[in-house]
Amino acid sequence: MGPQCYATSVEGPGIDGGLVAALAEERLDWRFKALPPAAWGLTAREYLATGPRLTQLGTPMLTLDAGALAHNLRTMAAWCDEAGVALAPHGKTTMAPALWQSQIEAGCHGITLANLSQLRVARAFGVQRVLLANTLLDPAGLAWLAGELAADPDFAVVSWVDSVASVRLMDRALRTAAAERPVEVLVELGGPHGRTGARGVPEALEVAAEVLRSPALRLAGVCGYEGALAHDASRAGLDTVRDYLRQLAYLHRSLADDYPGPHPLVTAGGSAYFDTVVEELAPVAREVGGAPLVLRSGAYLVHDDGFYRGISPLARDGRGRPFRSAMHGWARVVSHPEPQLSLLDGGKRDLPYDEGLPEPQLVRGGDELKGATVTALNDQHAFLRDAGEAAPVGAVVRLGLSHPCTAFDKWQLIPVLDDADADEPQVVDLVRTFF
Repeated sequence: MGPQCYATSVEGPGIDGGLVAALAEERLDWRFKALPPAAWGLTAREYLATGPRLTQLGTPMLTLDAGALAHNLRTMAAWCDEAGVALAPHGKTTMAPALWQSQIEAGCHGITLANLSQLRVARAFGVQRVLLANTLLDPAGLAWLAGELAADPDFAVVSWVDSVASVRLMDRALRTAAAERPVEVLVELGGPHGRTGARGVPEALEVAAEVLRSPALRLAGVCGYEGALAHDASRAGLDTVRDYLRQLAYLHRSLADDYPGPHPLVTAGGSAYFDTVVEELAPVAREVGGAPLVLRSGAYLVHDDGFYRGISPLARDGRGRPFRSAMHGWARVVSHPEPQLSLLDGGKRDLPYDEGLPEPQLVRGGDELKGATVTALNDQHAFLRDAGEAAPVGAVVRLGLSHPCTAFDKWQLIPVLDDADADEPQVVDLVRTFF
């Protein structure tokens, strides 16, 4: 069978909506944190039909806000449309097929994933176009992928490579598996002190040449991740990002005459610098092959009240409508042992902390918590300081969270509220995750 072109091979929604809808028929039980025993034995659909309220759920819990999700979905779709770029959002952020479906139906090019287990989740739900932002070297995994490609001519996947050694290992494993279709790959360019990626354009060109020699692989473009090279929006940080992106553009141009097929891809762009990525790479994407630049921003849909709130381009440039945080933590005050110290029943097992500690916002059914902070997390407790009598024992505190990627992985089922700012929010959906 001839090679597929990842950029153009898939038509339609690219996910099996029936399989996603079937999640509503899963029976609820003790596996799902925060759901009350009253929900056990019911399907998700049956439970939602009872009109459950936030006050009926246990603590600690993570919730999503339906209005914020819809706002963020529309905002990013409009931004990409205006910029003339494609979006393959990083599905690892949520690992929630229902949210992937909403993104695909909003016009996304496909779904980005990070490893083999995530790719298998996507295939289980019929995702048809996947960008695997990593190098797949596991021989058993490559044999499985070869089988998926042979069985489904509409399945399009592209993986990354960043060394001659990785190309040779992939080639050997695929030939051993008697792969019928070549696996499309992108040459990854890295940067000093960054993560993966060839260190410099000359090395990346050597990797591309090795791909071109392999009958089991097909050179489909170039890729990179600028977010590993800076962690703020300072002048120095943005200059570092811009310099790297210009090297990636140079690599793409250097390979223009070597690409074996039409529409080679160039892809970069996390959730922090996607505006700069568009400025630097959209022109070269149009110039070399004409395929649109593919962004991989993943955190935009959920956003946060921490790292991304401070660094998102839509917050920095003052243009358009900024994203809204769609996730909140809820934890109960279980101890007030000192005048300025309260202990909440949510900790590291429940809430993200790698990009900043939770932010106390308000007491459910009460006032805003002004001046209060969370100063530390243990496995099962948060140290809330300076809340005083505004958060007595038994009060439930809403927490703003930083970094959705490490919030979702702690929850198999996440309630969606109609409005997290309402006096008594209603649960209107349940989002199933697969980590």
